[in-house]
Amino acid sequence: MIKSMTGYGKAALDITGRKLTIEIKTLNSKQLDLNLKIPGNFRDKEWEIRAMLTQRFDRGKIDFYIVAEITGEVLSYSINHALAKKYYEALKTLAHELQEPCVPEMMSLVLKMPDVMQTTREELIQNDWVSVSSAIEEAMEQADAFRINEGLVLEQDIKNRVGLILQLLEAIEPYEKRRITDLRERLLRDFSKYSGDFNGSAPDQNRFEQELIYYMEKLDITEEKVRLMKHCSYFLDTLKDTVSQGKKLGFVTQEMGREINTIGSKASDADIQMIVVQMKDELEKVKEQLGNIL
Repeated sequence: MIKSMTGYGKAALDITGRKLTIEIKTLNSKQLDLNLKIPGNFRDKEWEIRAMLTQRFDRGKIDFYIVAEITGEVLSYSINHALAKKYYEALKTLAHELQEPCVPEMMSLVLKMPDVMQTTREELIQNDWVSVSSAIEEAMEQADAFRINEGLVLEQDIKNRVGLILQLLEAIEPYEKRRITDLRERLLRDFSKYSGDFNGSAPDQNRFEQELIYYMEKLDITEEKVRLMKHCSYFLDTLKDTVSQGKKLGFVTQEMGREINTIGSKASDADIQMIVVQMKDELEKVKEQLGNIL
């Protein structure tokens, strides 16, 4: 089973005159990258929230939001008397200088001046935090379920592409047999053609056969084909693991790529190399999908 790194979860609850909405968005990242946006009265719980997210999510960019909507009387206000007096005296002085009367609306203007009206922060009580932490767990569950569902789609696509690589590998066989036959015939033909150019001394037939076998062995791709099949089989088995193994699968694709590249370089056949190009294309698509999973 594999998990996508893309996920979304949401939960809402009402506490002490507030409606809280908790959202979690997860995206691709090589490491765990937490980004929290929370109200001020949750600051003392920030590290606890981070611990909860770290325990649930191994990897990815995690955006966590708590949005508070006031639904009741939860804030208390106070007036900064000293500052209000300074504003009032300043306005009176300005009115006197402009020879304007002090109007009754002056007090309302003072109350609207910066920092005159102050709010006192409501502390988060323990019972409220228990409810909030439960809602966070619910949002994480949803995000995790989203990742699993996305992972199922990715898993099927990856399986299909690895299966296609195996089909292309089988498609090489008839070209490989023809290649060996054609290569042997060409070398024998060239040997016969140029064997008279040795100043009357015939070339050593046994030595030629040895060189021919050595040359053909260097071009043989049987071992590479067998290793590629084993890597593909191991890759598909790893997909079935109960824990998402994105990094491990990435390492296996590197080995698959090495074998495909070696087959292409040793093939010396246009038809086989065309198949190798298709295999490389499918493997690159697999690697792109692996960038989206844990």
